[in-house]
Amino acid sequence: MARKNVLIMGAAGRDFHNFNTFFRNNKNFNVVAFTATQIPNIEGRVYPKQLCGKLYPKGIKIYEENDLEKLIKKLKVDEVVFSYSDITFNYVMTKASIINAAGVSFRMLGAAETQVKSKKPLVAVLAVRTGCGKSQTSRKVVEVLTEAGKKVVAIRHPMPYGNLVKQKVQRFAKYSDLKKHKCTIEEIEEYEPHIARGGVIYAGVDYEAILREAEKEADVILWDGGNNDVSFYKADVTFTVVDPHRPGHELYYYPGNTALRMADAAIINKIDSADSQNVLEVMENINAVNPKATIIEGASPVKVEDPKLIKGKRVLVIEDGPTLTHGEMKYGAGTVAAQKLGAKEIVDPRPYTVKSISATYKKYPNIGVLLPAMGYGKEQMKDLETTINRTKCDAVIIGTPIDLGRYIKINKPHTRVKYDLQEIGQNTVESVLREKKIIENK
Repeated sequence: MARKNVLIMGAAGRDFHNFNTFFRNNKNFNVVAFTATQIPNIEGRVYPKQLCGKLYPKGIKIYEENDLEKLIKKLKVDEVVFSYSDITFNYVMTKASIINAAGVSFRMLGAAETQVKSKKPLVAVLAVRTGCGKSQTSRKVVEVLTEAGKKVVAIRHPMPYGNLVKQKVQRFAKYSDLKKHKCTIEEIEEYEPHIARGGVIYAGVDYEAILREAEKEADVILWDGGNNDVSFYKADVTFTVVDPHRPGHELYYYPGNTALRMADAAIINKIDSADSQNVLEVMENINAVNPKATIIEGASPVKVEDPKLIKGKRVLVIEDGPTLTHGEMKYGAGTVAAQKLGAKEIVDPRPYTVKSISATYKKYPNIGVLLPAMGYGKEQMKDLETTINRTKCDAVIIGTPIDLGRYIKINKPHTRVKYDLQEIGQNTVESVLREKKIIENK
């Protein structure tokens, strides 16, 4: 029987994992192309032959998703596999309709087809949307497990924006590793907080190979999920973070709703800054789709390194890039700090943007007066630096999870905003980990 021609729609993450785990050695299918969206500068590349296995001696080309309908015809595609995240149900089904109208099948692979089993206990941290507070939840899990005497190694959802062969398996344990692997700002935002606390975090492209390396030095593996994707690994415990600033999103985004249904515990984060009615709505939605999930209420109070740079000042607020772009958030920790500490004005950076930063506002016009910390490569990092330094303001508030001043030169006074998960009530990360026997009861 002839192999079925498959095109994988992705964004340099889930797509590569789906290929590696389901298609790479599967003689029933012939993957003829990847398409890419969400992440700049991915299209036009090739998924390299060194990672493809024996069935793909030339590698697999990556095209722009905009060319999807032409590619289906040109490459004689039989089936399209949807493989990226943080989008509405309507968006997914619109893509399905386009593909079906082109005469081919539309498919979404399930967990059983793609999840790798670990030899060690594994805790997964997921979220229903980008920007819910997954990172501080992951840090809390590491903290609890470490205090219980466990050696924790984190594995992060992929962000392979460089040389894919060299990025097959990446290990980060010190700041110099960030330079060694030529990390973008988006990567540094995820890796640096673990390094700063003395931890180890892996990432890369081949997630079975990554897992086997991580297992060599871990008592417990932490899956630190990205976007709102589900875990690449079969989890013993799953925490899913929901956001009361975006009530209802937990019901209508893919695969965030899947992540919620898979949760052993749902964490309602940011209740300290959310409307109480929104908190109740989110709680009702959790109970509706996953009544067995333990609900943990949490806050993410902000801490500012130098508050005097904010009060009465005209400030530029920099927030996490993906949270503002495809995460669609209207504010973040930097905004909360500016409001609480009495900034005179949040300065609009749009008159001062250059090149790729200008293009980001054009693509995501609802970002508003905040500056997303975009940094997919050296050129965009330079564009971000130029935009910051051109903006006329008294000070800069850095609301991203990293010390941005370590990686770009900021010619103005600037201060960082930090935040950690603070649980409220008797249900906690620790109580769930004890209930699931990841750590021993006292």
